[in-house]
Amino acid sequence: MPKISKILLLAVSAVLVVVVFLGMNSSGVSAASTAQDGAYRQINVYSEVLRHIQTDYVTDPDIPAVTNGALRGLLESLDADSSYLTPADYKTYKADKGGKAQAGINVSKRYGYATVVSVVPGSPADKAGLADGDILEAIESEDTRDISLAMIQRMLEGTPGTTLTVSVVRPRKAEPDKVSMVRTMAAVPPVQETMYENASILYLKPEILDHDHVQQVEAKLKAMQKAGNKKVLLDLRDVAAGDMAEATRLANDLLKDGTIATLEGQKVPKQVFTADPAKAINATAPVVVLVNRGTAGPAELVAAALLDNKRADVVGEKTFGEGAQQKTFELPDGAALILSVAKYGSPSGKKLQDEGVTPSVTVASGMDDQTGVDEDAPEDTTPVAVKKPGVQVDEQLTKALDLLKSKAA
Repeated sequence: MPKISKILLLAVSAVLVVVVFLGMNSSGVSAASTAQDGAYRQINVYSEVLRHIQTDYVTDPDIPAVTNGALRGLLESLDADSSYLTPADYKTYKADKGGKAQAGINVSKRYGYATVVSVVPGSPADKAGLADGDILEAIESEDTRDISLAMIQRMLEGTPGTTLTVSVVRPRKAEPDKVSMVRTMAAVPPVQETMYENASILYLKPEILDHDHVQQVEAKLKAMQKAGNKKVLLDLRDVAAGDMAEATRLANDLLKDGTIATLEGQKVPKQVFTADPAKAINATAPVVVLVNRGTAGPAELVAAALLDNKRADVVGEKTFGEGAQQKTFELPDGAALILSVAKYGSPSGKKLQDEGVTPSVTVASGMDDQTGVDEDAPEDTTPVAVKKPGVQVDEQLTKALDLLKSKAA
């Protein structure tokens, strides 16, 4: 392909993304026109940069790779959930019907790399020692900087019994650890229930906020009086999966009035989700919610709703920060964009995606100092997580229980 044609290919690709991003129908609105004018002016800059890449770079560049990298970077500069999918990637993405075996890792993107948001307890990833905040530098042999989040999530899935190998960047380690796991079809466990203080405190721990698990929580809330429970401890630590509608429902179970959340975008009219008194199950029992850096998405919506409405104390660490609604735009060449088109906000107006949830009572996780990697393991073996000596104390749980004990039922 002639050099000028390659440059035009890149320029046209950039224009295409700008058109889709800003919207092809300006409707004569001056603000939209100004934004589009500014974006199109940047095309001249793009063309100049691309000309130098094509004519002055040390070797003749791989134009498709440069194009894909530029478009992927453009989307990821917006937020972690926006992605560019090549035609091949999008074909794979559409063909994915779900239901595949997994290793138990919830991921997002931070600092350009795949980052562990949370790990499913008892999963292969948990047994392998992966933890919230671990950076997955590579999946198999592919650098995660060069893969969109949508495709990373699919690469973590596979056939039951197959091996997944990742390179994990950890604090105080000069080189990434190679960690191998066997994918399984493990089912999500039911909501965990524990009684404290002679059954006066009901502890509930869902692993996901989907329809079934929210329904399980509701059943336990309805049975509180009969069981002698007077207070609720809702543990949302490492809960990063689920559905925003179900999260809204769960928040409403504990709220008789007030705003639960908002949803708004450039072209998505603002929606306000308000508590319905008729749907509240227990709006008076004292509540404490536990969160950590693995609390994301639907769980953040619940925590923020209860905190901002002064319905509950929130104990733990600042949450991950996830809460956007995506839409897929197909492109003429078979590629696609996955764009965040709206963001969920807390009752106080904070965007979950941007700010997360800051607890009312901050307590750092004591588990970080209790686990590690066996430094004495031979270099050619897979690192194995080991428990360091010492008594493990869940300081967040202890603080939450102390708060509940001090509250009048």
